[in-house]
Amino acid sequence: MTAGLDTPDRRGRTGLDRHGRDLTGNPRVRVRDVDVLSCDWYVLRRTTFDYQHSDGHWSREQRETYDRGDGATVLLHNTGRRTVLLTRQFRLPAYVNGHPDGMLIEAAAGLLDGDAPEEAIRREAAEETGHVIGAPEPVFTVYMSPGSVTERLHFYAAPYDPVTAVTAVTAVTAVTAVNDGYGVAEEGEDIATLELPFDEALAMIRSGDIADAKTIMLLQWAALDGPFRHSAPVARPY
Repeated sequence: MTAGLDTPDRRGRTGLDRHGRDLTGNPRVRVRDVDVLSCDWYVLRRTTFDYQHSDGHWSREQRETYDRGDGATVLLHNTGRRTVLLTRQFRLPAYVNGHPDGMLIEAAAGLLDGDAPEEAIRREAAEETGHVIGAPEPVFTVYMSPGSVTERLHFYAAPYDPVTAVTAVTAVTAVTAVNDGYGVAEEGEDIATLELPFDEALAMIRSGDIADAKTIMLLQWAALDGPFRHSAPVARPY
């Protein structure tokens, strides 16, 4: 008996080795076998498949896929003040791969955890920033690392102002203060918020101070096709 296959794993899942076996959308791909390598929390699989190349010949291939579920992210913006509201939190994978301290500046984001994308991002915005948002504006949905990670990330944008923060504190019990920040304490989150002038946020991409892909994508969308596309930078007094 193997956890995650014929008995429940720690998240109550079974049949994890059947995922992807019945795919029929691409006649040049024939899935032969799926092995579950790890299912401690997320799922790491090794899939064996036959692939027909452009010249017609078939080859036997193996790929590992990391399934952590799909997610959503949102850029909170205030066009009147020409600001965006971002978060800062510790990211171990970035820290072990060269980031100086692992403290990344990001747009609010999180996994869907069974919710619809719009519902999930409203939950995550409240948990991570203390703001209750209305219906967010869909931006796009993308595969962030399609060579190895199955996740699709749903991108949104939404306005924020001080009123939404006051509402959040009184109406959303999921918001937990941790060291004057936000996040779900039970999940070890310790999240600070940063309100930045939009042009400063763009400059932080160039300097490398913002190095998170989803955040860069949202900021560039905001400049090219989003809420700041027709907005000139505010002149700074000397």
